[in-house]
Amino acid sequence: MSKTLDYIALIIVFIGALNWGLIGLFRLDLVRMLFGDMSWISRLVYVLVGICGIYLLTFFGRLSRED
Repeated sequence: MSKTLDYIALIIVFIGALNWGLIGLFRLDLVRMLFGDMSWISRLVYVLVGICGIYLLTFFGRLSRED
């Protein structure tokens, strides 16, 4: 179950990183374009990306224990 959660978190963080890259390069916020400017869905997406990013900090600790 932990590996599945890791992969889901990685995918969500990748989507967030892609969105931030587009914002930085082209001033194009896909989340805002798709779901509206700070609608509840947009806020949920941003919160999920943040939670997954924090969760993935534990990934580094688990990697060092595997070595």
